Order: sequence, then C-alpha cells, then structure tokens
Amino acid sequence: MSKALDGVRILDFTHVQSGPSCTQLLAWFGADVIKVERPGSGDITRGQLCDIPDADSLYFTMMNGNKRSITVDTKSRGGRHVLEELVKNCDVLVENFAPGVLDRMGFAWEKIHQINPRLIYASVKGFGPGPLEHFKAYENVAQCTGGAASTTGFRDDMPLVTGAGIGDSGTGIHLALGIVTALFQRTHSGRGQRVLAPMQDSVLNLCRVKLRDQQRLQHGPLTEYSQHGEGIPFNNVVPRSANDSGGGQPGRILKCKGWETDSNSYIYFIAQAAVWDRVCHLIGRDEWVEDPNFSKPANRVSRLNLIFEAIEQWTQRHTKFEAMAILNELDIPCGPVLSMGEIMNDEALYVTGTLVRVSHPQRGEYVTIGLPIKLSDNKVEVTRSPLLGEHTEEILSSVLGFDQDKVSALRASGAV
Repeated sequence: MSKALDGVRILDFTHVQSGPSCTQLLAWFGADVIKVERPGSGDITRGQLCDIPDADSLYFTMMNGNKRSITVDTKSRGGRHVLEELVKNCDVLVENFAPGVLDRMGFAWEKIHQINPRLIYASVKGFGPGPLEHFKAYENVAQCTGGAASTTGFRDDMPLVTGAGIGDSGTGIHLALGIVTALFQRTHSGRGQRVLAPMQDSVLNLCRVKLRDQQRLQHGPLTEYSQHGEGIPFNNVVPRSANDSGGGQPGRILKCKGWETDSNSYIYFIAQAAVWDRVCHLIGRDEWVEDPNFSKPANRVSRLNLIFEAIEQWTQRHTKFEAMAILNELDIPCGPVLSMGEIMNDEALYVTGTLVRVSHPQRGEYVTIGLPIKLSDNKVEVTRSPLLGEHTEEILSSVLGFDQDKVSALRASGAV
C-alpha cells in the first residue's frame, strides 16, 4: 500500500511546535521530510524540558517522528550552497522563523521562487499583514489575540488559556492543509506559491462560534448561556461561559463518585431536548416531563442550576465510567473527563494507532501521538525522531548527488 504523499519532499526549516507539528503530519502521510538543523545544537526543543540525561527531550521526539535530520551552517558559504541545492530538489519549504529571518539569510521568497519556480514556500507567523505582522507570537499569545482566552473560564473570573495547543499545533494543521492544497493546484498550474498560516487567524478560525455569538449579541441576549437563565444582563462582548455547551444544548461538567480524591472524577452531561424525558426518569424526577416549568426547553433555561444540581445527585452515585455506560444505553450525550494518565493507558487507542509506542536509541521506549486522521488507503508507520544530523551524509549523497570527496570537504569546513 503506497502512502498519500509518496514522492513529495519537504525542506523542514521549522522548530519548537507549530512548524514541526505541520511537517510531522506530512511525514506521516508519506512525504520525505528533511529537517534542517544547526550543527551542534539543532532544534532548541532537543534540550528543553529534558527528563533523561543525554537524550533528546520528549518535546522534540513527539514533534519530529518520521523525519530525516541534516545539519547545515547556513552562515557559511558551503552551507548556503547546500541549502540552495536542497531548494532545487524539494517540493515544499516550511519555516516558522521570526519575521524576516530567511530574508536576512539571503533566501527571500523571490530568490527561492527563482531557484525553483515549482517550490511551495509555507510559513507560520504570529500575525498576518497589518500592524502586528512583525511581532512574535507563542502559544498563549495566539490564544489571547485570537479570541480564545477572552471566552474561556468562568464569568466572574480572569480569562484562561486552554491546555490544548490550538495556537501552535492548531496552526500547524491549518498550514498542512494549505500545503497539500497548493501541491494539488501545482498539478495543473505547474507553479509554486506562498502559503501563510498566521497563528492569530488559526485560533480565530477555531473560535468561530464565539464570533457568531458576538454578532448575535447585537440582536438580544444569548439565551443558551447560563447567565441568561440567571437573569444576569450581558454587556457588549461575548462573556466567558464556563462549561456551558456552545451548541445551544445545555451541558455541564458534573461530579462523579470519588471526586473528593480524584481530580478527574467528572463527566460532561448534556441535557439534550430530544432525551429530556429519559433524563427525568433516570434521575427520579418523572414529574418534570409534564411540568410546564420544565417540559419546554425555553422554560428550562432559567432553571438550569436546579436541573444540573439534581442530575449531579445522580452522577455522584456512580463512577464516571459507570455513568457513561448507563447514559449511552439511553442515548444521552456524555463524556467522562479523562486524564492524560488514563488516556495513555487505554490499549484501544494503541490498536487504532491514535497512540504509538516507539523505540529510541537514547530514550528507550516512549509513547507518542499517531496520525489522528485515518485514510483507508494510506498505511502509516510511525517512526522515531532523528538524532541530530543523523542523515546528513545520506541526504548529501542520495538527494543532492554529492560525491564522497565533496561531502568530506563540507564536513571539514564545518558547513554541515
């Protein structure tokens, strides 16, 4: 079985998370990803948050599987020659440097397009064109400037960022889509092009329902928010809505049996209108089915605190997994709050390839994410991340066609 991106070669000039998460997706789909790193140090995350001495960090290994590593000193004449030859021999260049770095290296888009008119030049930047385009951005900066933080948390408390990497990995996913789209367009245009994924834009795309609500506010209160049912007026911006469901169905995170000692003994419970009668029968409130104060969704809005307090009395009699089993039998939407420890020990996730155990020469075995997108005709084998410069000579000879004397000369000069 061939892989979807067999034959596509990626020149990976990325580091940390946003860029590497993008190129790793492409590598999983079969692209040959050549990661360009600085001799002696490499991607900064190789040495960040290390848990094992003299071994690449999990931060690096979990972002850079299925890639090859070449070291290149781009400040040297020989290194710039190697980089130029790589540009000639690759389909895509991906970078997430600070604004202007590649330009100062002498590899602006105009020069790259001249060297290889078919090459796609893809970038992650913090912001798109405008007053902020030269500013740096990191995960939490993107969450704040993309609208996520202002709408996350409890109404009367400060804004919160989420633990999910929506700024970094979220942007990486957007960039990967842009790259494969540009590759498809090239099949009939014959031309490369620039692809830009600003982190602010990507986070905002993931927050589109909140942008929806901002516009709805112009025409009245957001009736599905808990504060409306509690009689608390809205101001002119979308408020933080805690654990309310964003889709109009009342939902809350509720305590389950053992919550006193287990910080994740909770379940998300959606009191969906379609199953309201089943919810009532389950929690012993049969009278609410016909009671005009509860029978209609609009009438329940002002009584959500009372309703979820009653539901929580039921959930606290069951573990989150017991509650999930009972609720699924009744087709009541729910989801247990799973800790990272529980997820990592779920063997079903290894069977589907969502989690993968990988062997590494420095670390031994570690667990990493597998391809989250499943294609029926795309066999994915997740392999370990490369050691620093592990494939330098292999790439110089097999990709660029350099003979051994030239490779040795480059080595001796420190260019690679």
